[in-house]
Amino acid sequence: MAYENPQERIAWRPATRIEPAPMPVLPTADDERTRGLPPRAQRLLTRAQQWFERREYGFADRSLQQALVLAPDHAELLRLRAITLHVQRRYADAIALLRRADIAKPNDALIHNNLGSALGESGDLEGAIDAFRHATEATPDLAASWFNLGKACDTLLRTTDAEAAFARALELDPTHQPARILHANVLKTLGRLDDAAAQFRHALHAKPDDAEAWAGLVGMQSSPVTARELSELEQLYRREDLRAWDRSLVGFAYALALEADGRHREAFETTTAVNAIRRAQIDWDAAAASRVFDSIADAFEQTQVEPEDARLGHEVIFLFGMPRSGTTLAEQILAAHPEVQGAGELGDLPAVLREESTRRGVDFPGWVTEATAADWARLGRTYLERSARWRHSRPRSTDKNLQNWQLAGAIRAMLPGAHMVDCRRDPLETCWSALKHQFGGDMPFTYDIDELAAYWRDYDRLMRLWQQRFPARILRHDYEALVAAPEARIHALLDFCGLDFDVACLRFHEAQRDVRTASAGQVRAPLRDDTARADQYGALLDPLRQALGLPG
Repeated sequence: MAYENPQERIAWRPATRIEPAPMPVLPTADDERTRGLPPRAQRLLTRAQQWFERREYGFADRSLQQALVLAPDHAELLRLRAITLHVQRRYADAIALLRRADIAKPNDALIHNNLGSALGESGDLEGAIDAFRHATEATPDLAASWFNLGKACDTLLRTTDAEAAFARALELDPTHQPARILHANVLKTLGRLDDAAAQFRHALHAKPDDAEAWAGLVGMQSSPVTARELSELEQLYRREDLRAWDRSLVGFAYALALEADGRHREAFETTTAVNAIRRAQIDWDAAAASRVFDSIADAFEQTQVEPEDARLGHEVIFLFGMPRSGTTLAEQILAAHPEVQGAGELGDLPAVLREESTRRGVDFPGWVTEATAADWARLGRTYLERSARWRHSRPRSTDKNLQNWQLAGAIRAMLPGAHMVDCRRDPLETCWSALKHQFGGDMPFTYDIDELAAYWRDYDRLMRLWQQRFPARILRHDYEALVAAPEARIHALLDFCGLDFDVACLRFHEAQRDVRTASAGQVRAPLRDDTARADQYGALLDPLRQALGLPG
């Protein structure tokens, strides 16, 4: 992975995007939407439709431009040309045309649907939600409008609204497979695991080779697959016509199902094969990443800035950790406290540092040694403003972006009053669990044993440095110690964060909140002492043990 600009210096999880508009709804020759068009404009529209069908959007755009010369205020021509601009990522131009179309034909569901998609792609998700709501009001029985509304609400973490919208879309169109999958995912986020499993199974009944449905069902781990389902999953995994992405989704699901069935050698072999497929699709340079982490450590080693306000950021609790190390569980415990809002994996801290890098014209951490106490305080206040929405109903909030461990030095400088929790789990268990899960492109280091081990060593090395420098501000929170003595470790966690003990934190699995990670199913259940899996694989994991520097 090349580190050529500030955006690539720090890894972060991107926000979910509204997907590009699908093939547009096109009018027929006698459609009322084309009413009033001059004959030549109608012929140009027919030509544009032919280009649409061939996905030649540039040529369709030219035909529509010519038609608009003849009928400049025709709503349908404006809508269709806006779609050609949308596909070409000219979102501002598309939005402008759709607003003109709305004036020409108010309260039209298709116009508001397309407007919502363009607004969402441009980054205006609030505007997208407003447009999709208008579409549902204009034509309440159009499933596409409810589906789009659900996607936009889910993107802004309005999970309850998203669930209702997807449910309505499915009432109108029970065959809408994407709505079924996303509905299952938001049900899982809300903790309605049985309902989520039922929806995933419903999707598989309709489409037995749906890779996303299999990944969702098996990934919950709260609803074990049946022997028949395992057989179906195996047959699907062995199909030669699967796309690479679908094969990886199905493969990770199959490996987890094999493990649950006690077939550990097959699970290991499948996991290894699927990771090789994913690694071939990923651009990641472990040595370059290590150099970046070294440069971050060196920059903060050279700077000693006394904060202007030692309490700035006291309302925020940062949770660090490797993937599958227990960060979601730690956040669930804290979010059960009446004073804490669990905000999940926020991108605000990396965003603030990227913006400062752009302003200075220097990549982070190149400007760290030049930043003054006033600069850090300004950045800290910016972070607090960006994340304030999470503290409207409760005074404290968490931030568990897994990449923030790289930025503990910046956190200490920006937000000296913040609490930082280093979530640890046995390194072999952590890394083996990470190798068994599909993280998309968000965690590019998790698809190769040596690269994952190198990343773990970088994490361990840098966190030890931060703990030496800021011993009073970072708590090491061990998963195994939590399982062995939950009440004592939860007391210690709350005490470190300046929170009074609350018995609700012992019943963290009952907390009603959104959980959007691979651990969504696990944190809905009480602590278990049988979650270790690595020993079941014996010598098969020796290469990972050796890479981590652990005894065989």
